[in-house]
Amino acid sequence: MTENNTQPNTEQKAEVKPVAPVAATHSAQIAPHASVVNAEQPRRDRNDRNSRGGDRKPRREPRARSEFDQKIIDIRRVTRVSSGGRRFSFAVTIVAGDKKGRVGVGTGKGSDTALAVEKAFRNAKKNLITINMTKTNSIAHEVDAKYSSSRVEIQPAPGKGMAAGSSVRDVLILAGIKDVVAKLRSGTKNKLNNAMAAVTALKSVKKPRPSHKVKAQS
Repeated sequence: MTENNTQPNTEQKAEVKPVAPVAATHSAQIAPHASVVNAEQPRRDRNDRNSRGGDRKPRREPRARSEFDQKIIDIRRVTRVSSGGRRFSFAVTIVAGDKKGRVGVGTGKGSDTALAVEKAFRNAKKNLITINMTKTNSIAHEVDAKYSSSRVEIQPAPGKGMAAGSSVRDVLILAGIKDVVAKLRSGTKNKLNNAMAAVTALKSVKKPRPSHKVKAQS
């Protein structure tokens, strides 16, 4: 009974012993081969790495900033029904001005908001007007105008700042006008009509008269 029990243990030990040297010899055979391959590959210099990027195109220069500032006063989604189904597009209204007496209102449509904004900005620059302002960046007299269902009155208010609302305020800010009071005499809330009424009113501003000083008679 003792002999039978000891035989399986010796066989198991004999099976385990040859495994370790095989793994060692296998790793010993691979290591020299890897070192030879690494030695054959030449090292690349940093100059070679930099030379590889010489064929690439130069980076684009940043776009010059436009002289006109813009403000989106209205953006809405438009749905058009056709035989193929519904098609969506975007309509944008923009006020553009240089804050030095020039301002304009433009509209644009596109399948994407970015495209619609770009079209509206180009349209606003085409519709620019030049306002006759005083030396204090105000207007010389009261003006009013009507556009569609909107009616606007603009009055000079020296030393009181700006008092205006809706899209009329955006038009005045981008035009660079100060010390005025604007009143909407209509009940419409259409921002496009209010902005166009403000532009129409500012277009009718006349040049300020030069002040002549009267000399005292001796």
